[in-house]
Amino acid sequence: MASAGGGEPVNLVPLGRMVPAGYMAKVVSARPEWLKADVVWDVYSVANCMSHDFCDYIPLWKHNGYWLFDSPDVIREVAKAAAGDLSNTALFYYEVYEQQFDERTNKWLAFEPDSSFATCVVVPDGKHLMGYDVVTFLAQTNAEHSPLSCNGLAESISVNQHCLLDYFDDAKRLIEGEAFEKSEPGPYRIFAVYLCDAA
Repeated sequence: MASAGGGEPVNLVPLGRMVPAGYMAKVVSARPEWLKADVVWDVYSVANCMSHDFCDYIPLWKHNGYWLFDSPDVIREVAKAAAGDLSNTALFYYEVYEQQFDERTNKWLAFEPDSSFATCVVVPDGKHLMGYDVVTFLAQTNAEHSPLSCNGLAESISVNQHCLLDYFDDAKRLIEGEAFEKSEPGPYRIFAVYLCDAA
C-alpha cells in the first residue's frame, strides 16, 4: 500500500467527538469527466462507488463493527486470502462523528458499531487529515454513497481537491441545511478522512 499524492493535507480540529472507525485500502479514482468541479483532482470518498475498496472483503468477515478494518495488518491478511492487489492502493484511516443525522426527523442520533463484530481500532502514528466526507448508511452496515462525489454535489458545494469538505462544521451545517436532501437517502454520517503514511 502506498501513500497517495496530490496536495498538502488540511490540519483542522473537528468540532464534536470523533471516534476511531478503522482503515481501508482504496484504489483512488481521478475526477470523472462528468463531475464538473474543476477544483477536484481525485476522489477520496469513503464509499466504494468511485474510489474502490481493494477487494470484496465482506465475505471473509474480518471487518470490524464499522465495516472497516482495525489495522493495516488485517487488510494485508484479507488481501492475501482474497488474492487482492494492494500495490496500487492508498491506505486511509477514518474517524466518524459520534452521531448520525436522520433526515426524516431532522435529528442527530447516537449510533454504535455493529455488535456482531469486534472493534478495536489501532490508531496510526502517521496520519494526515485530508478533509471530511458525508456518507449515507440506509442499511446501517457498510458505507453506501458519498453524495459529494457519487451524486455530483461537489458541483454546487465548495470542496477541496480530494472532493472532501475542509471543515467539520461545514459538513454538519450542510447536512442540517438539507444540502444533501436530493442525494441518496440517509441517515448521514460525517467521516474524517486521513491518508496514512505508507505501510
